[in-house]
Amino acid sequence: MRFGPALKAFLLCLFIGGSGVGYVWQKNQLFELGKQIKQRETRLNYLNDQNKQLAQALASMQALGNLSDRIKNLGLVQPLPSQIWRLPEPARETQDRLPAPAPAEARMASAQ
Repeated sequence: MRFGPALKAFLLCLFIGGSGVGYVWQKNQLFELGKQIKQRETRLNYLNDQNKQLAQALASMQALGNLSDRIKNLGLVQPLPSQIWRLPEPARETQDRLPAPAPAEARMASAQ
């Protein structure tokens, strides 16, 4: 009895069967990846729509008419002119000429 031809036939069947299993596995992986891509695209579209809705809601909340209505509903009134303090903003030139603040160690030593 010769084992050479039987071994060749076994290896050939193993190669063809392994190729078939590999092909089916690869097709299954492609199908699964396609499902994942579709799910993520659906989620992305949902989040984009939600983002647009929230942006519109924010814009409507920041609208001047909406703010004035909310102020009236809360019972708030415009402050009196005597209640408003106006602080002058220092000019940029004077900010550059101000002396640098002393380090913390020097301030602590002078305080003692």
